[in-house]
Amino acid sequence: MIDSSGDMNGELLPETRRALLHRLAVAQAEGRVPSAVGAVVRDGRTVWTGVRGGAVGPPGETGETEGAPTADTRYRIGSITKTFVAVLVMRLCDEGLLDLSDPLGEHLEVPAGAGDEVVSATVAQLLSHSAGLAAEPRGPWWERTPGELRPEAADLFGERPVRHPAGRRHHYSNLGYALLGSLVERLRGAPWHDVLREEVLDPLGMDRTAPLPREPYARGWAVHPWADAVLPEPLADTGRMAPAGQLWSTARDLCRFAAFLAAGDDRVLGAESLARMRVPAVAPEAEAWDQAYGLGMQLVRSGGRLLAGHTGSMPGFLAAVWTAPGERLASVALVNATSGLPVGGLAADLLGIVAEREPSFPEPWRPRSQADPELLALTGPWYWGPAAFALRVREGRALELAPVGGAGRASRFRPEADGTWTGLDGYYAGETLRAVRGADGSVSHLDLGTFVFTRAPYDPDAPVPGGVDPRGWRAG
Repeated sequence: MIDSSGDMNGELLPETRRALLHRLAVAQAEGRVPSAVGAVVRDGRTVWTGVRGGAVGPPGETGETEGAPTADTRYRIGSITKTFVAVLVMRLCDEGLLDLSDPLGEHLEVPAGAGDEVVSATVAQLLSHSAGLAAEPRGPWWERTPGELRPEAADLFGERPVRHPAGRRHHYSNLGYALLGSLVERLRGAPWHDVLREEVLDPLGMDRTAPLPREPYARGWAVHPWADAVLPEPLADTGRMAPAGQLWSTARDLCRFAAFLAAGDDRVLGAESLARMRVPAVAPEAEAWDQAYGLGMQLVRSGGRLLAGHTGSMPGFLAAVWTAPGERLASVALVNATSGLPVGGLAADLLGIVAEREPSFPEPWRPRSQADPELLALTGPWYWGPAAFALRVREGRALELAPVGGAGRASRFRPEADGTWTGLDGYYAGETLRAVRGADGSVSHLDLGTFVFTRAPYDPDAPVPGGVDPRGWRAG
């Protein structure tokens, strides 16, 4: 039932719910996985969960929990762990304890054998997998072996810990996130998972997420490629590598995390910092890209929309969390099989089904609090040379500068205590916008990273670098 305000009380239509369950059922059957759990979040609320598959463990196996999984059954979530670690690092940045441009060696003692390239790798490069580090730590296969095999940080590094020049390309590195986990521990003075519990999980109400499983939890299985048979996968505490993929969670808990990733929560991390995490950190290789990586978040294009989140895999498990913040939607998919089901595509399809069948209503427009008259006086048309731009005031004294007609450099700006603004995105990200006043106190022009914006095209009364021809505009 939809009232005149567009409120659907968070409920999905029956046909939408059936379409979601059908997609999950097809994925479980065709992917040949023991069980699959899916969920969708809209406007911060879980509006659908679905389960397909049989027992958590095969029937009759001694010691296994029988019965179908639920939204509260724990699954291993693999590299979604990296997004949790990235949130902890971004909190440190917001608190001023480190900067994204800081080299790792400034905050963490790096083993001598790792090399100068590891010491000089920046926090941002580690978060975005662009530090050039090796994909994996020194063997054996870390996902299937106990962390006791690598008791010290030096045990993580092989003969060639760096494989590419830093900052040049995206090269996925589990090793890099092990180092970020150590960085969190060094700056907080506590194990990374304890910090995670205190700073993220408890505030978000995620009481079923932890580095090791507790009942009820799904067992991990490998499915034979040519027969309907399964083989149990090992479960190891991976020690120093845990920040790269150790966490277990549930569909219900991950829905809470997805809601946070989509909208932010000032108790954990604000929307502005999360938006920074969703920006591609390294220029995608293809102009029309469909996959990229931000700061601890994967970015993919699916169904004409940009999704941000992460996929995960560990022996016996696959997982995915996607968000579409502009549509206030998110989705989760969990599977207890090593391979066979494209879990990222499944989660994207679940989100897409809701987006297409029941598109989100925009928030109603409402007048904001009374604006500062001096701030209102800055709004309207400005000109960068002959190019027309519009300056608008947004909530909280933020500004938005956009070209008239859509072609050109646009950016949003955050207000600063000194009366200036800092660019948040686009060409002007990080640049300073100033309203420059003349001797009489009126605004003469805007200075944006040395570019002069005037009230008239090449205003002769403004200090336009290079001057303005005194003969003015003319025909030919």
